[in-house]
Order: sequence, then C-alpha cells, then structure tokens
Amino acid sequence: MAVIKPLRAWRYNTKLAESIEELTSPLFDVVSDKQRKTLYDNPYNSIHLSVPKPNNGNGPVEEILSNWKRDGIILQDELPTIYVYYQHFTLPGSTKSYIRKGFICNIKATHWDDEDILRHENTMPHSVDDRLEVLEKTQLNVSPTHGLYFDKEFSLEKYMDESMLHPIYETEDYQGVKDVLSAIHDREVIQKFIALIGQQKVVLADGHHRYEGSMFYKQNRKASNPNHTGDEGYNYHLMYLTNGEADDLRILPTHRLISGLEHFDKSKFLNKISECFTIKEIDNPNDLNEIILGKKWAFGLLIGDEAIKVRLKPEVHAQLNWNFPDEIKELDLTVMHYFIIENCLGIPGKEHRNSRNITFERNFANCMTKTIQGEAQMAIITQDIGMSEVKKVCYSGYTLPQKSTYFYPKVICGYLFSSIKEDEFKLPVDISF
Repeated sequence: MAVIKPLRAWRYNTKLAESIEELTSPLFDVVSDKQRKTLYDNPYNSIHLSVPKPNNGNGPVEEILSNWKRDGIILQDELPTIYVYYQHFTLPGSTKSYIRKGFICNIKATHWDDEDILRHENTMPHSVDDRLEVLEKTQLNVSPTHGLYFDKEFSLEKYMDESMLHPIYETEDYQGVKDVLSAIHDREVIQKFIALIGQQKVVLADGHHRYEGSMFYKQNRKASNPNHTGDEGYNYHLMYLTNGEADDLRILPTHRLISGLEHFDKSKFLNKISECFTIKEIDNPNDLNEIILGKKWAFGLLIGDEAIKVRLKPEVHAQLNWNFPDEIKELDLTVMHYFIIENCLGIPGKEHRNSRNITFERNFANCMTKTIQGEAQMAIITQDIGMSEVKKVCYSGYTLPQKSTYFYPKVICGYLFSSIKEDEFKLPVDISF
C-alpha cells in the first residue's frame, strides 16, 4: 500500500512570490520551444531547474540551485506540510466549470512489481534518463507527478476546502487554468491523509517518466548504501494526489503523427487498410474528430488535405494476436496500434515505444496543419479514453502504449520544490510522521 509523508517544501521568497505567475512553467514534456525561449529570459523562472538550458551561462543546474539557496531566492518552509492544490478550469466548447481538488505530498517510490503505485502507460527510455539526470544533479523533485486515490466518502475534501480559505498562491497559468495553493500544518489532520492513502494503491495518472526516474534513482542509491533503511530521502517522490471518484477528472485524446516512413504510398496504404476497416471520406476535415466520437474502434485519418473515417470490421478483431487479456484487446488504442500502425504501416509493435516515426499531438488543429503542410505523412485521430478503462489496464498488470492518456489540466512547475537531500528531507522529530 502507498506510503506518504508531509514535506518542508522549498518555495520562492516572499518578494519574488508576489509575481509567482512569472516564475511558474509548464511541465518538461509539454513546454514548447517558444515557451522555453521566453521563460529562460527570467533568471529565476522554474524552467531553469525543470528543463535546464544547454550551455547555460548561469552554470549547470546543480550550481543554479545552490546559488538560489545561498542567495535566498528559494527558502525552505519550517513546518511539515500537506500542500493543497486546486485547479479551476473549463473545457473547450463548454461553459461548465470544474475544480480538480488534490494535495501534494511525498510518496515512497516503490518498484512497479510491488504494486503500491500502479501504472497504465509505457515510458520512453530517453525521457526517463533525462528526468533521472536532473534528479541526480539536484536531488530535487522540481514538479509533482499526478496520482489517483479512491475515496467515495470524500472524507479529505472538507479539510482541503478549509485550507483553501487561506491560499498561499493564486494564479492563471498558460492553459487558462486558475491554480490555487494552500497549506495544512495540523498534525492530526495530516495523519488522516496518511491513514487514508495507506489503505490503498495509487494509480499513476501523469508523470510516468518522472516517477520511473525516482524509482531508478532510489535503486541506485540503495545499492551503494550498505546502511540503507528505507527512510532516506532518496526513497521518496513528489506527487499530487486527487480523488479518482470525483467528476473533475478529464482525459483528453492524444493523436498520433506518422512521419519519416520510407516509400510511403497513400494508395497502397488505403488498399491495405480497407482489408480490415470500412472507409468513408469526409468532406470537411474539421468534422473528423466529432464524427468518430462514441464509435467503437473508429479513427480518423488525415493524409495531406484529405480526411477519412475508418472503423474496424468487427469480424476482423479476432485476428489481433498480441498476448494481451481480452479487456486490453478491446481498447481502441490497442486496435489502432495493432491494425493501423503495425499491420498497415509496417512498424512492428515492439518498436512503437521508441519509434522515431511516431510522435504525439493533442491538438487536432495542429494535426491538420502538419499533414496539410507535409510536416507529417499522416495523422491518426483518436478518441479519449475513460477512467474505467485506465483502471482496467492498471489492475490487469499490462500497460497502454506511451502517451495514451492526457489528464487535463496539467499541473504546473514552480509553486514548490521537494528536496531529497538527507539534511533537507528530514522532518522535525515527531513519531507521528
């Protein structure tokens, strides 16, 4: 079962925090090149820790962090704290408002095989290595990953709501989301959080690469420490936990862009795909993502300026011979990767994880632009995946292909940082923690 602890976070000093919105940044895997260039101009923006600039004139990331601590740019909170984090948002095309309620804490980074924390996606090794390198150099969790606990009684929300009466920060981020942070210091209340999470397994929603980086870092440190106890700072990871029973969980689709395939021929591809799918040309490409909505095993294809709806023929599904349980074989994403990407495009399934021919794009309009302009040979338009499907995958012991889910909104970086350096990680002597 999952083990959590409060933490004494490092946060920007009071003066700088007056302009906290100028110090926050998108997560490492969603920040665009244009955003990076702008954020790097601020010498104290969190981007310098989360995505260190190559050949940075300010020195390597470990030197930047040391200077920030020395100069009081960031200061460590005195009290063990559970940090409450609310995100207020709407979805495109809707006026309905949502509030995703959760809290940030340290959580023990155990191996996937221990099943204290359950994953649903594969990772890409180069991204894990990147996150591991930052952690090794800084011994700092620079942004929280996103995990799900399940509490039908919503027993923690009243404490979080009360904490929100006295926010520390309140900003609007790059997504148009209002982010609000507050703090809980009460020992008895914190114990309620620890006890509830300690009764269950946590489902990792977002941040598989960062979590896996922490997991490998722990394994490396443990192997080199003959006096390992399991309580050292390197055993822990920073996580934002939200209630999976709430109605504020939104998972947006992530489309696939195909590029760089040698000898790609549109006519031959369409002939091949017609063996397994029914095909229908769509007059208006802008309608494609809505036309496939709610239809099982239906996908959109953007090739050049053409839009095509394809739907797997039901009798063909039995040909899916990957060694997965039936509930995984039934998923749209499995069908897409097996029948379209492997069978029709010729990219073997074992290569999907690392293939340079497959990239990911959440924005439908960007998919259209890239295919029309020839930056991609094709876009495969997918539907969103439901929370029930994510849970099925987690509890099956299998995983989805990487970038299969996009939990919205993303958390931001810069509100707080969590050190795993032993002298900074330790809490004041208190047997309750």
